[in-house]
Amino acid sequence: MSIIDRDLTTIAFCWRLERRDGVTLGFTTHDRDLMVDGLRYRAAPGMLPSAITQSDGFDADTLEVTGALTSDAITARDLAAGRWDGAAVRVFMIDWTDPEGENVAVARGTLGDVSVTGEGFSASLSGPAAMLDAPVVELTSPECRAILGDKRCRIDMAARTRITEIVAIVAEDVIDVASAAPGNAYAYGRLRWLTGPNSGLENPILASAGTRLTLRDTPAFASAVGDRVEIMEGCDKQFSTCVQRFANAVNFRGEPHLPGVDLLTRYPGA
Repeated sequence: MSIIDRDLTTIAFCWRLERRDGVTLGFTTHDRDLMVDGLRYRAAPGMLPSAITQSDGFDADTLEVTGALTSDAITARDLAAGRWDGAAVRVFMIDWTDPEGENVAVARGTLGDVSVTGEGFSASLSGPAAMLDAPVVELTSPECRAILGDKRCRIDMAARTRITEIVAIVAEDVIDVASAAPGNAYAYGRLRWLTGPNSGLENPILASAGTRLTLRDTPAFASAVGDRVEIMEGCDKQFSTCVQRFANAVNFRGEPHLPGVDLLTRYPGA
């Protein structure tokens, strides 16, 4: 007999949240902590669900979750820094008298917009059907639509990625690292923090001059000399760059020679 068909109801909701950096937390509506599949689902701060809307069509499933901000679970600074953006969420029901027994899946997806109000927060859950809202056919563009190093670009990034450490803090968004490729190789690239308070977060790189990197945004937390980082070269997505720097014109995913929308309005001889 299913846990939802019993005369005596002993059901508790559970939420499993897994960040992109692998950190996983569990919460439950039960009044005591529960162990499920080796993960402790905490009753405090716990989470409260809204009505869950699901359908058998192609409409995206929706769910609103609210919870409390705590120093050792989900903090306002982590939410503002984007640590929980895109976190995988699974919602299910269990029998709290037998946590390791049957569980009934309710919803799954990724964490959407998060808002902080006072001592709590609320977040929306986007189910798998939300992916159907993405465009099926790409629009034409003079710039490359691939990401440097992905399966469409096919550039080997092993030699264009290095792990180094910060040797000087020039400004909030300007740092010096111990080693880097020469010139402006890291413009439009990314920096991933490996240690320090920003560990697990990423910052886009605006420009580089050898070992000096200028970040597009100020890091969420203060960085310090000695913090280890991973830096990856970038690309401005221009056809000339693809040809001259990467010798990868065959994999360029843009239309640099396609006439623009102003073709018919051009004067003869212009």
